[in-house]
Amino acid sequence: MDFTNLALNIDGPVGTIRLTRPQRRNSLSLEALNELIAAAAECNARDDLRVVVVSGEGASFCAGADLGVIAALFDNTMAHEALEDMADLGRRMADAIESIRAVTIAAIHGHCVGGGVVLAAACDLRLAADDTEFSIPETAIGIPLAWGGIPRLVRTVGPAAAIDLILTCRVFGADEARQLGFVNRVVPATDLERAAHEMAQTMAGRSLYVIEQTKAAVLAATNEIVSTSGSHADAGTMIGALSDDESRKIAEAYFERFEAR
Repeated sequence: MDFTNLALNIDGPVGTIRLTRPQRRNSLSLEALNELIAAAAECNARDDLRVVVVSGEGASFCAGADLGVIAALFDNTMAHEALEDMADLGRRMADAIESIRAVTIAAIHGHCVGGGVVLAAACDLRLAADDTEFSIPETAIGIPLAWGGIPRLVRTVGPAAAIDLILTCRVFGADEARQLGFVNRVVPATDLERAAHEMAQTMAGRSLYVIEQTKAAVLAATNEIVSTSGSHADAGTMIGALSDDESRKIAEAYFERFEAR
């Protein structure tokens, strides 16, 4: 299928999903989230595919949810079902990426923010350029981290680091992300594409059966520790923030500051 927010390319056993909204730092609009779900399904339709590299075009990997989506969530005129569907779309995206049969490698550079961190966490492996800046700003915007982001962070960096990063909203670099266990390797920015390609080629010759069984066993083990099965409730938590006076005031103040820039 044709995509407008990403490019899907498959060359034998290796595929790439590249976000293509560089003018918006590859932020995730509703259309982009739906396209990621569709791209994951297309990858799963290919029995010859073994590895998929997920990356972003331009200066950033992904700036998270498009602010237009977040602003729309605070629209009091929207029907509850439509609001809930919108709030749940990011969770469905992350689950779709995690469910790709092939090994997924996030090649991260520049800014990796909020929903972009969730997208990266949904991949099996993560490479980060040494210039990458990570942040999770949702609570500063007046909303909880959703999309299954909390259990994915807890099982990669642990509960203490997860609550620190989520509630302080502080920026952390690639080296700290490596120390925390969120990324597997840190490479010079100029070497990121080559390093991701080399990692992909290393696994391109594995059998799909072995890849699927390995991924299933690892996921089963991590779900024993922290499961994402309850993440469908994130949409309700998000909607709850919309009716909380303090959360709404924080969100309104954030958007006022953003519009004043």
